[in-house]
Amino acid sequence: MSTAQPPVAPDTPDRARGAAGHRRGTPASGRRRALVVGVVAGLVVWGVAALLSPEDGAGRHLAAAALCALGAVAVAHLWAPPEHPAPEEGGQAVPPDPGRRGRTGGQTAGAEAAEGTGAPVEGPPLLREFARLETERVARQMAELASLAVECPGENHDWLLSLTRAAEQSVRATSTSVDLGFWNSEPAGRYLDAQHEAITDRGVPVRRLFLVERAAQLDDALLRLCEEQELLRIDVRVVVLPELPPHLARGTTFDGVVFDEEVSYETVRDLREVNARTRIDARPDHVRSRTRRFEELWEAGMGLRELEGRVDDEEDGTWMTG
Repeated sequence: MSTAQPPVAPDTPDRARGAAGHRRGTPASGRRRALVVGVVAGLVVWGVAALLSPEDGAGRHLAAAALCALGAVAVAHLWAPPEHPAPEEGGQAVPPDPGRRGRTGGQTAGAEAAEGTGAPVEGPPLLREFARLETERVARQMAELASLAVECPGENHDWLLSLTRAAEQSVRATSTSVDLGFWNSEPAGRYLDAQHEAITDRGVPVRRLFLVERAAQLDDALLRLCEEQELLRIDVRVVVLPELPPHLARGTTFDGVVFDEEVSYETVRDLREVNARTRIDARPDHVRSRTRRFEELWEAGMGLRELEGRVDDEEDGTWMTG
């Protein structure tokens, strides 16, 4: 006598989705791959840094490795293929809708790219594409920071504000031109507010050195600018470059800020005196050179009281230069 075999249950939508997800991979597996890539990249950078510059110490090696690992993880997320299974209806996969096109003709390219970064961006396709491009830009910069230097076009006020808010020991700022238009602008207001907060909230000393190209620039406008910054508890000095002694005049000047004697923020101007590039440089030799040059010029500079006397003399015509 034969026994009846139990009926085989047909594939249900849940089982079909499970099989499809297994075949195509899961988001968890993608995250594991990105994590492995980041760990490997971090270990490689740590090893190379330890071999090439052991004098920098374990702290700097670890920081470089961590930045590189973060950049590698972000890039891995960006370039990973979408891992979401296609939606199904009644156990059957639904083909993509050919009518859903992005601005460049790709099928919801912006949405898929934004989802690949792990950022839950909602909104129109343009917003999702913007989120993807911004994430990709930051990931590239984080990867470049593994070499302790990164550049971007134009003047980057966001970098300046973030470094000011992160400073814990000192801020040494050098301005090679007295740009009154900038100091009256909205970005300058946010910058000065961030410096004042660093002084009052964290006890970070902030010094600003104005470098002027001729004595005629010692006027009331410059004096008022220095007095305003002194009221914010920023220590200000002024240097007239042609009046420097020869051993200081031969040195280089730069427009930028040294934070905590660890990171140098610099703007590079073109022939039209426009800030063409911004650079962050944390190479120890470079930062030491910038710090030493600032201190030399600072010692040669005039304080607010001396500046007041010079301005009065310039207005009276009693100050003579040799």
